[in-house]
Amino acid sequence: MASKKLALLGCAVLLTTASGCPATGGVALRSDGSPRAQECPEKAREAMNYLRMFVGEAAWVQLDANQTRARPITLYDGNIESVLEENIGLLEAPARLYGRVWTDGPQVVIRYYAAQPVKGGDQVPICAVARLGQGQLRKRPESKPGTAILDSPRAGVYIVNEFR
Repeated sequence: MASKKLALLGCAVLLTTASGCPATGGVALRSDGSPRAQECPEKAREAMNYLRMFVGEAAWVQLDANQTRARPITLYDGNIESVLEENIGLLEAPARLYGRVWTDGPQVVIRYYAAQPVKGGDQVPICAVARLGQGQLRKRPESKPGTAILDSPRAGVYIVNEFR
């Protein structure tokens, strides 16, 4: 318990010295409209280390906090708020994850840049991606431009050290 409080205190210190939430805009795009590689900011790597959120760790998330348990769901290009269903490192569920969605490529790309513990505290910078095996983040053919209709409202969220 003391180590959890120490880790959260360390994150709070990082946040007060950080210049703010990592930029989510301005990501270079591939020819199919999906985002190119992007480095994970140093502050996010430090915060994840304090929270014991190591590369490759994963948990389940509800992709869209506004469409929990709905089937199918429709995601839109731009910002997203997801709900963490399981603890990951010292970040306790049901924390909120904030990120960005790209729908132009063959499948949806979701990158998370910040987490908000629901039991209090400041937002924490992170680097994570949504993944679901067997091409299940592939959008349905009837998806209109700027949207993606997905069969599943859930996905795995994976901690990364850079976005690829």
